[in-house]
Amino acid sequence: MFRSSLVKTHRLASTALRPTLSRAFATESGKPLFSLTEEQTQFQSLARSFARDYIIPVAAHHDETGEYAWPVFKKAHELGLVNTHVSGDYGGAGLGTLDGAILSEELAFGCSGISTALEANTLASAPLMLAASHELKKEYLGRLTAEPLAAAYCVTEPGAGSDVAGIKTKAEKKGDEYVLNGTKMWITNGGVAN
Repeated sequence: MFRSSLVKTHRLASTALRPTLSRAFATESGKPLFSLTEEQTQFQSLARSFARDYIIPVAAHHDETGEYAWPVFKKAHELGLVNTHVSGDYGGAGLGTLDGAILSEELAFGCSGISTALEANTLASAPLMLAASHELKKEYLGRLTAEPLAAAYCVTEPGAGSDVAGIKTKAEKKGDEYVLNGTKMWITNGGVAN
């Protein structure tokens, strides 16, 4: 009941704001400052349909039980809605920031919690994409794109929150291995990551 009234309220608010938003993103002549590409429109439509057909029907159940939405995750992976930021060199779609924002908006309309679970791999794989060798990217990003695996992201620490400049956890080299020392909390996908 609550979810359906929330959806109706959101639709009414969106409809009411549309003229204001249209003016905000338009030139003086009324022409849009930008428009989505055909590919972006297709991804947006896919994500919108996915949210409607697969996320909204089960969102309340997962909110109430706290169960991880594996069936939704697996279907999203099958349709190419997970790991979209990963380069085509490693099996991903290689989508950019705007593309990701378009998908995020549509998926989060279905349920922000499930959307976060679907998009957590983006956070977890960002360090690899920025700094890993080709071999490491191929191994780990390739695993994420080849099968529906969840990756964990653990930044938050007691006393530092999510301020990456304030974290205390260190990786110390001990012989041929690294030892991680520190404390983390609220690890996104920590309980389900592979």
